[in-house]
Amino acid sequence: MYDQTFLDKMNRKFGRFAIRNLMLIIVCGMATVFLLDFYLTTAKGISFSSFLMFDRAAILQGQVWRILTFIFIPPDSSIVFIVFSLYFYWLIGSALENQWGAFRFNVFYLCGMLGTIIVGFITGYALNNYLNLSLFFAFALIYPDFQLMLFFFIPVKVKYLAFIDAAYFILMLIMGSWRNKIILLVALANVILFFGRDFIDKIKNRYRRYKYRRDAGWR
Repeated sequence: MYDQTFLDKMNRKFGRFAIRNLMLIIVCGMATVFLLDFYLTTAKGISFSSFLMFDRAAILQGQVWRILTFIFIPPDSSIVFIVFSLYFYWLIGSALENQWGAFRFNVFYLCGMLGTIIVGFITGYALNNYLNLSLFFAFALIYPDFQLMLFFFIPVKVKYLAFIDAAYFILMLIMGSWRNKIILLVALANVILFFGRDFIDKIKNRYRRYKYRRDAGWR
């Protein structure tokens, strides 16, 4: 799943600096931004999110907070679905932190975040959508049979939702703009970084079993 030796060494040295309940902090930030957006847009026609979004030109003019604050931009949604979205983000983030530990989860999120920031400086903008999508793929790989209630009443296993997202992912890679392709590849790279070894090991094991059965059949 990851280079255990390297990350274990890093964890022993720097684990005490890990931010615990990181996803809860991010979700609370998103909820706050959503409420401020709702109030300011209604009362004064001002979007609070516009001051937090990643904007290369604005950053180069001194608004350096945008390098970090874009992760707190909530998904565009109604009040009902924003509650579901934020709950889901917290659910998958907390599950990954419980599985990996706070340090490894911090590393996973930070790698995705740094990749997104680099893409932002290359393309001019960056979103947290695909960063959060990488969290979902990681969750689906670890808990493929976890069941969600789609639209609050349809039971669906996470792996099937991941297949749908993967199909959309591939479609965007084929048909999306070059900017979107770069962003998608960065999100994919983060998942590969942590799960690439697992994929390779599974392929090797399946090949060994196939070869064993084939050789046994020949005898």
